[in-house]
This record gives sequence, structure tokens and C-alpha cells, in this order.
Amino acid sequence: MSNIQVVPPLEPEASEAVAPCCPPLTERPFTAEEAERTAKMFKALGDPVRLRLFSSIASHEGGEACVCDISDVGVSQPTVSHHLKKLKEAGLLTSERRGTWVYYRVEPSVLAAMGRLLTTTTAATATTTTA
Repeated sequence: MSNIQVVPPLEPEASEAVAPCCPPLTERPFTAEEAERTAKMFKALGDPVRLRLFSSIASHEGGEACVCDISDVGVSQPTVSHHLKKLKEAGLLTSERRGTWVYYRVEPSVLAAMGRLLTTTTAATATTTTA
């Protein structure tokens, strides 16, 4: 008999919801603060190992992954931990310790916010298509 307890993932509270980092690129120029925040996100994803880890977590069943399930990316475990820390520092991931394992999930609304950042606004699209 095992005394391992499975803890359900925590749902983010409304106060923890992540605001979009920035407006779409076509809406207006970034402020200095918006550019800093966005550059940190893209810099964190600019490393192939980090991008693989982020993709593994984002696409994992249930929207979260145990570090034990995603660490096979061709680098040592300490290096995986380093890359996961960088993704957390950039605001792309959250983590939760459950017993001896750490579970990671993509920060709520990050994927949508990054998608909005790279899409054109309706007004910009209308101007482009009528020109």
C-alpha cells in the first residue's frame, strides 16, 4: 500500500490572472516597459531547449506536466531546472511542488496574450487590404 497522495492542480484565482503584456504590434509602438516585458518572454523562448520544454508543458494532457515527464530534452537535469527557472522568471510558467515532484503549467493567458501580440488588429488589416 502506498501513502502517496494525489493533489489536484490549483485553479488560478481571478487576482492571479495575467494581464496581456502588450498591445498588438500593429496597434501602436511599445512603451519602454512593454518592450522590456515582451523581450524577456521572447528571449526565454529563444533557446531551443526552453522552447521544447515550454511546448511540452503547454501541450501536455491537462495543461500541466511533472518535471519527471518533460526532462528528456537532451540535456542534464540541472540544465533542465535552469531553463525552467528562466521560463518562470519570464512569466511564462508557474510551478507547484507536490511531494518530491514539481509540476509546471503555462501561466494563464500567456499563449493568448502572445498570440494577440503577433496578430494584426482589425483596423490595421482593413487598411492593409484596401490599400
